[in-house]
Amino acid sequence: MFCALIVGLLSGYPIAFSLGAVGLLFGLVGIELDLFQSNFLQAIPDRVYGTMSNETLLAIPFFTFMGLLLERTGLAEDLLNTIGQLFGPWRGGLAFAVIFVGALLAATTGIVAASVISMGLISLPIMQRYGYGQQTATGVIIASGTLAQIIPPSLVLIIMADQLGVSVGQMYRAALAPGLLLIAMFALYIFILSIVSPKTTPALPVSARGDQVGTTSLVAVLLMAAALIVAVMKLMPAEQEETAMVTAGAIGVVFSVAIALVNRFTAINLVSKLTENVILVLVPPLALIFLVLGTILIGLATPTEGGAMGAVGTLVLALLTRKLTWQKLKDTVQNTAELSTFVLFILIGARVFSLTFYGVDGHIWIEELLLGLPGGTTGFLIFVSALIFVLGFVLDFYEIAFILLPLLIIPAQALGIDLVWFGILIGINLQTSFMSPPFGFSLFFLKSVAPAKPYIDKITGASIQAISTATIYRGVIPFIAIHLLLLVLVARFPEIITVFEREVVQLDDNTVDDMLNSLPSFGGTELAPLSFD
Repeated sequence: MFCALIVGLLSGYPIAFSLGAVGLLFGLVGIELDLFQSNFLQAIPDRVYGTMSNETLLAIPFFTFMGLLLERTGLAEDLLNTIGQLFGPWRGGLAFAVIFVGALLAATTGIVAASVISMGLISLPIMQRYGYGQQTATGVIIASGTLAQIIPPSLVLIIMADQLGVSVGQMYRAALAPGLLLIAMFALYIFILSIVSPKTTPALPVSARGDQVGTTSLVAVLLMAAALIVAVMKLMPAEQEETAMVTAGAIGVVFSVAIALVNRFTAINLVSKLTENVILVLVPPLALIFLVLGTILIGLATPTEGGAMGAVGTLVLALLTRKLTWQKLKDTVQNTAELSTFVLFILIGARVFSLTFYGVDGHIWIEELLLGLPGGTTGFLIFVSALIFVLGFVLDFYEIAFILLPLLIIPAQALGIDLVWFGILIGINLQTSFMSPPFGFSLFFLKSVAPAKPYIDKITGASIQAISTATIYRGVIPFIAIHLLLLVLVARFPEIITVFEREVVQLDDNTVDDMLNSLPSFGGTELAPLSFD
């Protein structure tokens, strides 16, 4: 079955139909050889209906719509330009801006292709214009764009949670600390590089920095907003923690934006122009991230509800910034429908494939094979990591998630592996594979928008060299090493993924007994004592 599937993939036939065709073909072969019961095929309609009625998967079109709309309306470009101006005076400032904006795009879109391509189109010409090393520029763009694989609300995490049978909220909270750690490691690398090799990470020249006066007012506004948020949370009752967080965050956002708007539309100079631009460009996406990710993490919304709020929020944001046109909206909706249909058809094909595979006891064969590996749990993790890393070169995440992950669950559970931790390891592994030469998808995304020929820069008049594939490959190597280091850290210290885990109150049987037995009587009849065995 696997060999036939590989032949179908290499022939260029669509993966969804290859999966379904192989499943049906070998189902018929199994029936003829008396290895497969024909009544198994009667379960196909139920499997298809179960897939289409899965509410968790409804989050996919919502988050896809968010990402595509942010990219289409140029909001990502505004972010890069503004943050680039803010960090411009520092050596490596543009690289820091790319990392920061890459993290923001990852936390609002969850789509790797959109992040890498948009940042490649916007920041690569600017980094080349002001003397950044080609390897440094391409490496940081690819690494930052690929953050969308692991930073919530990643589509990867949604599908992985669905396939592993764990909640999306659990997966999001588990991925948050490794994602933030990865961002910090990227920034630390750029900081070290700016000291060791300052020529490859220059500061922006004074002529390109724009208005740099008044960063003090930005710090002051942020400190006042933070103090206001803390004060509101202190005033709210302790039992209303989630409500307090939402209320305090909303007040902080309104306070900051109000100051910037008053500064823009009146003669009162409350803050500098730089502060005004940073607030109006940066705060709305941050508010959007909290609206989506924050409500999911604190348990106020499901991923589907959070995605719906995010889609509406992005639409409102695009309207307020006057960047939304009918054509952009039409293209976004069409591309969202195409990608969502693509994912669901792959899932349906995988259901048909796995039905036959399980019907001929293929899962038992896989389980015994993996459990028989030398080294126990360590050997299993090393083998699976290597397998997924290699498959990531030739298969998209969706194929790996829908075909391979279900086969790994039973062996992982038999070895006592926590599935959430296992999912995070797979996510980091896939992200590394996504940017690894020679077949990493992110490499091709950037190559598609990188200059293929030398050209003359319109602003500086300097000759800009073309970027070769070999340059892109070399530039990404340090970031692959950082990913591998993170993979080792998460594998060695599993408690990293529990940093943002919510505390769950455990009630013993006696406490539950006391609570229930203290209930009042109804209609003159006392409730009988209750006990739990």
